[in-house]
Amino acid sequence: MAQADPPDLAAALGLDVFDFGPLAALYRPVEAGAWKLGIGTNIACRGYWSGMKLVRAMPGLVRGSETWMSLTPVEYESQILGVQASQGHVVIMGLGMGWVAAETALREGVSMVTIVERDPQVIALHRELDLFARLPGGAGDKVRIVEGDAFEWRPDQPVDLLMPDIWLNLVEGDRVPDVRRMQDNVGARAIYFWCQELEIARHAAAAGRMLDAAGVDDTVRDFALPLVMPEGRDYPAIIHAAARQWMRDRWFAPEHAAILDPGPLG
Repeated sequence: MAQADPPDLAAALGLDVFDFGPLAALYRPVEAGAWKLGIGTNIACRGYWSGMKLVRAMPGLVRGSETWMSLTPVEYESQILGVQASQGHVVIMGLGMGWVAAETALREGVSMVTIVERDPQVIALHRELDLFARLPGGAGDKVRIVEGDAFEWRPDQPVDLLMPDIWLNLVEGDRVPDVRRMQDNVGARAIYFWCQELEIARHAAAAGRMLDAAGVDDTVRDFALPLVMPEGRDYPAIIHAAARQWMRDRWFAPEHAAILDPGPLG
């Protein structure tokens, strides 16, 4: 008697399958020093502003017990608005798995992608992985990796977009002073930093503002940084959804929780 096929895991869990796109297939297990890039399978992950999804094959960059980056819904959604805003000369602080740089280099309006990475072992891992040389259409020719400190590096030509991503956790400390230090040296025309939505939410709550258009605009103005404000998107709604997913009962003080409406998370 023939054995029945096993049930589809995504269907059994009631989850959509998350597709990171064709770049995910360019990753393979490699190691360099303390860093390891591996591939996990069938992992359920929550998005940055969306709900739970199943990832069939999930490349991830690990050092010791800490996962620094992985191709998950939260990683994609917390970076894609910056990628979509990229044009001209883009500077990325922090190499990680190189996905943001690769996606950025593939955009037609981008002329150069400069990655500033201070850890030579991460750079060595990418020499072994050879991700950028395998990008379609020769897009990897736009990418250059510079060994340097994000707080000290200065560009040799004008920068159109600065994308800092040097932090381990979604929220930790206060990123705004860090970004200002980088911007003082870089002088970019626009900035999109990793998880800026959660920083906007946190600062808005501290100032007693709601996460509506006025509250977001006032909070970003206080940052005194040329932040990307995505066009054609309801950005306050995105900020609100990300904050509900990742900040409620964790980083908001109880008296600030009113800016997040009650009810189950999506």
